[in-house]
Amino acid sequence: MSKAGALEGGYVCAPYLHNGSSSKLRETLEKSDYIDDMYFVTATFSEDGSAYFPSRTNTYLLARFKDQKQTMKEVERYKQDKPTFVFTRDDEFFERLSHDKLNLVSVYYLEYGHSNSDLSDLAMTVAKRQRVRRAASGSLALSSTESPKFTFPYGDNLVVLEVSSDNSHQSDNKYCEKTRREVARKGITLTNLLNLSVIEKIK
Repeated sequence: MSKAGALEGGYVCAPYLHNGSSSKLRETLEKSDYIDDMYFVTATFSEDGSAYFPSRTNTYLLARFKDQKQTMKEVERYKQDKPTFVFTRDDEFFERLSHDKLNLVSVYYLEYGHSNSDLSDLAMTVAKRQRVRRAASGSLALSSTESPKFTFPYGDNLVVLEVSSDNSHQSDNKYCEKTRREVARKGITLTNLLNLSVIEKIK
């Protein structure tokens, strides 16, 4: 696995509200060479996620970036009242070639922290799940014109899974839940924060 903090890439998940800021951010990211790919997604927040982030929407722009500094600069330029989520990759567990399209991005947090041994066990367990094409640990940054009412205390303990398949979103959600339970059998508690279901690939 990579050294913690050594990776530049990650994901930006910005609310798409059909306003000027949303449109300008989309245009900027779409033509930027530091964005690898971009999607329209629907967000399903868990009960815990809904409690921590009451100001949310249903449709988001999801972009995978390789330049965190430049991405944050654009996110701050076009920030809105509903928060934009920026997930940075601290440690990539694995990435494998998949010919299936990206269908779901599932975000979890480790409530009780983690050791290197825990992360190794987590990575090996998730690697056995063939639909998961990429898995990484990471951190969360928020950008909004309004201060959040609640502080999310687990922002440095995230785990992000990319799932590729031609199955329904419901099927892949169940697949991720089964993956979470298999990780739990190792004594590692993953709590779901949100699931991002891909509607359309933009870039």
